[in-house]
Amino acid sequence: MSKTLIIVESPAKAKTIGKFLGKKYILKASMGHVRDLPKSQFGVDVENDFKPKYITIRGKGDTIKDLRSAAKKADHVLIASDPDREGEAIAWHLQNLLNICDDRPCRIEFNEITKQAVQNAVKTPRLIDYNRVNAQQARRILDRLVGYNLSPLLWRKVKKGLSAGRVQSVAVRLISDREDEIRNFVQEEYWTLTSLFVKTGYTPFEGKLLKFKSKKIDIKNSDQMQRVIEELKGSHYLVTAVVRREKSRKPAPPFITSTLQQEAYRKLNFTARKTMMIAQQLYEGLDLGKEGTSGLVTYIRTDSARVSAHAKEEAGAYIREHYGVQYVGKGIVRAAGKGKIQDAHEAIRPTGIYREPDQIKGYLTKDQYKLYKLIWSRFLASQMSPAIFDTTSVDIVAKDYLFRATGSVMKFPGFMKVYIESEDNGEKDEEKLLPELAVGEEVEARSLTPKQNFTQPPPRYTEATLVRTLEERGIGRPSTYAPIIETVIKRGYVVREKKQFYPTELGDIVIDLLKNHFHDIIDIDFTAGMEEKLDMIEEGELDWVQVLDKFYDPFNQTMKKAEENIGHIKISDQVTDEICEHCGQNMVIKLGRFGKFLACPGYPDCRNTKPLLEPVGVKCPRCEGEIVIRRSKKGRKFFGCSRYPECEFVTWDRPSKVRCPECGDLMVEKKSTGKSTTLRCINDKCGHKLEPPKKPARGKKQAQATVIESHM
Repeated sequence: MSKTLIIVESPAKAKTIGKFLGKKYILKASMGHVRDLPKSQFGVDVENDFKPKYITIRGKGDTIKDLRSAAKKADHVLIASDPDREGEAIAWHLQNLLNICDDRPCRIEFNEITKQAVQNAVKTPRLIDYNRVNAQQARRILDRLVGYNLSPLLWRKVKKGLSAGRVQSVAVRLISDREDEIRNFVQEEYWTLTSLFVKTGYTPFEGKLLKFKSKKIDIKNSDQMQRVIEELKGSHYLVTAVVRREKSRKPAPPFITSTLQQEAYRKLNFTARKTMMIAQQLYEGLDLGKEGTSGLVTYIRTDSARVSAHAKEEAGAYIREHYGVQYVGKGIVRAAGKGKIQDAHEAIRPTGIYREPDQIKGYLTKDQYKLYKLIWSRFLASQMSPAIFDTTSVDIVAKDYLFRATGSVMKFPGFMKVYIESEDNGEKDEEKLLPELAVGEEVEARSLTPKQNFTQPPPRYTEATLVRTLEERGIGRPSTYAPIIETVIKRGYVVREKKQFYPTELGDIVIDLLKNHFHDIIDIDFTAGMEEKLDMIEEGELDWVQVLDKFYDPFNQTMKKAEENIGHIKISDQVTDEICEHCGQNMVIKLGRFGKFLACPGYPDCRNTKPLLEPVGVKCPRCEGEIVIRRSKKGRKFFGCSRYPECEFVTWDRPSKVRCPECGDLMVEKKSTGKSTTLRCINDKCGHKLEPPKKPARGKKQAQATVIESHM
């Protein structure tokens, strides 16, 4: 009996696929890439058409030996690495290592790991796609050209151990530029006015002041607001326009990689890295008991919201059975990906809509269940009909002032019966019903409520908004968003506090240096343009060597100028009052992989280091020590006693100054996804809960509101 060897990337994938095929097939895993550029050398021959020097990745020798042995025993070899550039490059390297002829079809791919998809793929192997391989090579070499030239420059000019990446540096620039906007933001005061209107026999409703003499009103201070209120005293309020219409809200499209990362962050509080790790598990397949092992979702690295005809039909049948024919969507046409490359895969969806999350919950971990349910619900909702609202807009005029009241009532829930996107979950979804009103009718203004407001600076980036910006600006690709974020944090250029990104002093210095001397490398549009060129290489429209050549010559000239013009940049360490017990010097604050720490400035003669203890202003409930912020080995923040190891009190939750009114123990802040913070007693036997105390007003920045009863 002839044997066919199928090589995949991971043991989990091999296990799943092996159960779909018979005894004629042998499954082996390459464990990802098997060859790459050397870490200790430049590895690119610039003078010889950028020829790369590939070597076996350390630790992969036994894997390659095992694959070669299995290939010799097999009659056919098929390579089933992931259906993207990286997967194609892995297949190409394996083809060379296993001496498979170039003209022999050995490459198979599938968008989902299901029995039908795998069996169909095995029947239709194809040749290696060298356009994809060249696009991957071009990206890898491009990153090497930048990283292995810029990083040593930073070592010489700024600090040893620094590094600069082609795409990561642009991400740091986005965060740094946003911080500059916040620092330079000038706050402006403005006022708004809301009236509570009443029609006899109906519930009061609100209207906001919008216009004065048909122009948008702009009230800048309290004096102007007071004049408006004085003018409105004794006014008659007449309805001048009533507009009623039916409004529909379409469902969000099924997930692509970036939107999955954003929504998982907003709804589940998952980092991009965690989202992709769990999504990979769902894609590669899990054991579902009697049903066997199967991939639960389609390929997770995609820029396209396209859905196959089969998946649409299956979703339509499910919706008819469970919700009724009126809930079935009418095939709303949505824009495809930005180009051929991005539209190569389907959207991220469940491989079978009838595999409901609650049916398989017992076979999944808690996080796997949450993410699968999110993907399942989003896809199902995307195939459902729009939600329908009856909306009413009423214009009410007093003298030259125009107020507007709006109301909206859901008439038909449509897709919202299954899923509501996070950013849609707010005040605009609340039902507000207005009374029956007619043009010319007079209503009573029971009160006028002026409110002082201040313009706000742009918000700092979170993981969700940074991923969205990277996608919108064309920086990186689906598979790179999570590594970009992890890399810039690991390098110490960015810190994440309370889910927001802040640039460090080191990050600002590096970005300023790159802005001044390597404008193209740090330019957002230039980086996005390079991504487009890589796509064109994959489409066979550009030659990869010419793209690299056009980039490298000016970059090399810029490197030479920078070497001459950049002087040594010194980063001063912050000196503390903490005395080194070994040599008596004042210790300084250093930034390491897991945040700030104390170090002796006498290095290398004195190598003393200590954790930097940041007090939170709360006494330890077990002793008289201070509770301080600490970091785990993985960099995660937790809270512990300053007297450790004598006192081993620790908690993941931020301690509050409020003591439990029931037992007197410490209370900690607990946050739930989509819910406000509550205080909970740390004593499990008590478990008392409280709403946290409201923060007091802080001077002029606190918005003010005063209700003024109208005197008619």
